Amino acid sequence: ITLTPRAVEMAKQKLLEAAEPVEGLRLGVKGGGCSGFYYVYEFAKKVRPNRDLVFEFDGLKVIVDNRSIEYLKGSVLDWESGLMSYGFKWKNPNATGDCGCGESFTTD
Repeated sequence: ITLTPRAVEMAKQKLLEAAEPVEGLRLGVKGGGCSGFYYVYEFAKKVRPNRDLVFEFDGLKVIVDNRSIEYLKGSVLDWESGLMSYGFKWKNPNATGDCGCGESFTTD
């Protein structure tokens, strides 16, 4: 996976707002949403040995579980700001369809 410089900057800012100490940003995929899978963004309180992969982007620690990485391979996480919304936005080559809001996706 790749994070754009803007996504790294905003993730670092979000981590500073955490109520308690965290290891980094946990990114993942879970079943559900209107298209079958949805993206997860959480504060990672710990790294789970043999279950998590750890990436570093300009000092930002990103944790992804082994199952989610299969759906996120080759993906780029960006931060978008617009008139109606702002937030993290995935460009996921594994997604074959998504919902209108862009929060959930489907694969073949």
